[in-house]
Amino acid sequence: MTLTIQPIDPARADFAARVTGLDIADGVSAETAAGIERAIDRYGVLVFPDQNITDDQQYAFSTHFGPMEQATGDINQTERRLSLDINDISNLDKSGQVRARDDRTRLFGLGNMLWHSDSSFKATPAKFSLLSARVIPSEGGNTEFADMRAAWDALDPAIQATCRDLICEHSQLYSRGSLGFDQFTDDEKLKWAPVPQRLVRRHPGSGRLSLFLSAHAGGIQGWPVPEARMFLRDLNEHATQRQFVYAHRWRRYDLVMWDNRATMHRARRYDHSQPRDLHRTTVSDSGPTLAQAI
Repeated sequence: MTLTIQPIDPARADFAARVTGLDIADGVSAETAAGIERAIDRYGVLVFPDQNITDDQQYAFSTHFGPMEQATGDINQTERRLSLDINDISNLDKSGQVRARDDRTRLFGLGNMLWHSDSSFKATPAKFSLLSARVIPSEGGNTEFADMRAAWDALDPAIQATCRDLICEHSQLYSRGSLGFDQFTDDEKLKWAPVPQRLVRRHPGSGRLSLFLSAHAGGIQGWPVPEARMFLRDLNEHATQRQFVYAHRWRRYDLVMWDNRATMHRARRYDHSQPRDLHRTTVSDSGPTLAQAI
C-alpha cells in the first residue's frame, strides 16, 4: 500500500488531513513514522480510517513519536478498566456497563466537552494524542478541533503583543469547577494544584506561533483574576470560531491523532445511555512550556 495524506477540506489545506495506505496493526517503520510526524507538523490533525487495533498495537505506534505519558489525570485510579498506559475516554465502568447519570467519574469526564488541550494541567503537557474509536453511539459524540495557529494569525497585532509574554495557570480544579464539579479530596486538590504554561508557543516543527489555551486555564500571572478570566474567555471565543474548527464525525475503528501544541479540542453531546468507548494514548512533550523558547 502507498501512504497517502490528503487535506479533508481542500479549502483549508493546512488543517486536518486523512491518512490512508497504512495498516497500523502491522507496525510501521521509523521512516513512515517520520513522514507522519512531518504531516502532523503541517496539518495539526490526522485521521486514520479503518484501523482495527488493540491497545498494545496503538501504544506501539504511539511510541514512535516521543516519550509516553501515563493516564494519571483520571479521577478514578482505583477502579480502572484499562491500564495506566491508556486513557479511558468512555462512559463505561470496570465491568463494561454504562455509568449511571450521576456517577462521579462520568460527571468528571463531562469536562472533555469543554475546549481544552490534553494534560495542560501537568507541568509537562501533552505533545500528541491518539484516540481510537472502539464503540460509538448511533449519533452524536463528535470531536471538534480548533486550529490555534490560525487563531493566532487572525488576532489583532495589539492583542498579539499583549499575549506574547503572558503565563497562565492551568488546573483541572478550575476546568471542572466551571461546571459545578467541586467535590475534590485533599489529595486531588494537591495533585491538581495550578501549573504555569505559556500563552503563546512556537511550534518546533513548523515554526508557527499559536495560542496555548485550555479550559484548564483559570488565571494569568500578575493579573487580577476577573480580568484574566475575561481576557481568556475572549481569546477562547475568538479561537473557536467556525472558520478555525474541524468537526470529526466518528466511524468505528477511526484513529485520530492531533498535536496539542497547535490545537484545542472538545467532545460533543450524545445519548449518555448508549455506550461510547474510545481509547487514548498520549505522547508527552519535551518539557515544560516555560523552558521552550518562542
